[in-house]
Amino acid sequence: MRTLFLQAPSFDGFDGGAGSRYQAKREIRSYWFPTWLAQPAALIENSKLVDAPPHKQTLGDVTGMVKDFDLAVLHTSTPSFASDVKVAEAMKAANPNLKIGMIGAKVAVQAEESLRDAPVIDFVARNEFDFTVKDVADDQAWANIKGLSFRNSQGVIVHNAERPVLENMDLLPPVSPVYKRDLDWQKYFIGYLKHPYVSIYTGRGCKSRCTFCLWPQTVGGHNYRTRSVGHVIEEVKYILKAFPEMKELFFDDDTFTDNLPRAEAIAKELGKLGVTWSCNAKANVPYDSLKKMRDGGLRLLLVGYESGNQQILHNIKKGMRIEVAKQFTKDCHALGIAIHGTFILGLPGETTETIQETIKFAIETNPHTIQVSLAAPYPGTFLWDQASREGWLDTEHTEYVDAHGVQIAPLHYPHLSHTEIFTSVEQFYKKFYFRAPKIASICGEMIRDRQMLVRRLREGVEFFHFLRERKAGAAA
Repeated sequence: MRTLFLQAPSFDGFDGGAGSRYQAKREIRSYWFPTWLAQPAALIENSKLVDAPPHKQTLGDVTGMVKDFDLAVLHTSTPSFASDVKVAEAMKAANPNLKIGMIGAKVAVQAEESLRDAPVIDFVARNEFDFTVKDVADDQAWANIKGLSFRNSQGVIVHNAERPVLENMDLLPPVSPVYKRDLDWQKYFIGYLKHPYVSIYTGRGCKSRCTFCLWPQTVGGHNYRTRSVGHVIEEVKYILKAFPEMKELFFDDDTFTDNLPRAEAIAKELGKLGVTWSCNAKANVPYDSLKKMRDGGLRLLLVGYESGNQQILHNIKKGMRIEVAKQFTKDCHALGIAIHGTFILGLPGETTETIQETIKFAIETNPHTIQVSLAAPYPGTFLWDQASREGWLDTEHTEYVDAHGVQIAPLHYPHLSHTEIFTSVEQFYKKFYFRAPKIASICGEMIRDRQMLVRRLREGVEFFHFLRERKAGAAA
């Protein structure tokens, strides 16, 4: 079947391809590569990948192309589902014969509800969906496709047996040729990565059991299944040829450092190729491993600190000690490895005091850059069940973003309101960045590098615009 893979038009600046991270509009305009769509697209001959938000493609652009396809597969999320359904309805109106399916964590855990609430959707592919979608595109009988939920000819919703988790990750073809074929790759921009960058996955799953984290609890699982070192390096070699302007390669595995011997082996090979790279890491990597990865071209680690309060880390099953995180950060500073630290406000156990404790922790450890998010209990996570049970989640806050696509605070506690949690994000950013040492560091970067000067000025304008949008949303 002629197959279209689509990240649908949505809120202006909406980062729908954010994977295990929250789908929302960022503080500065950011777009992750749509790897979760590119992977099944790589399996299907003559498919096409369209990532509308970064390419500024409108609903009219999308509906104008659907006549050329038999099948459309949309990546969706809890925040974007209602908008994505409207896009699907317009596509079906433009091509009534088009079969439309959805993938993503939202439909993986709410297959029944998603099909019930969106009659325009013909099927959803649950959990790890790559080969499920391929079977649909190969025009196999839907009743025989594992991992598929669909509406049959009588309008009855049917849920087929689960598809076994893929253990041999080398069976998945590389995604970067799909990027090259279908995307304007330089439109993808992340504030803390060098531009232009490319990101890929080298494995799926995460050993950690963080109660809030979406992807491991809904699609990826907690067993870190990896591509072989040789398989990864072959794709890296292709990327170097296909994207010669690339300045940084990012490994978007949930926790690339879950398998340290493999990470070190990949780093050794990357060092031979002269690749500058970065990855997601837990704040417990020992100094020797950090040094080996640094020597192999590692520039930056994206680290989920989440909170500076030990009890909150226990509450969310982070499996991390504050003192270990502090030593890890010191080691990174000593080795010259930059850190983009991510924090979450509003997690279970949060108080006005613990918010200040986390801000103090961030200032003390001093990552190069930070991202502050609001705790969001997505369906399918332990935090969703916990929040529903404890009465922390109001139904009017379960869209997770406002009318602009900016994240809202869905959780509240008897001692801490939605508003207090929401406004603490701006306070966090200001206290971290509006310090003399941090301002001096940023200005030093800008003086040394004209490209960085232009970039930081643009980011500053976007950041203050973002804060204005947040205030407007809070007032509404």
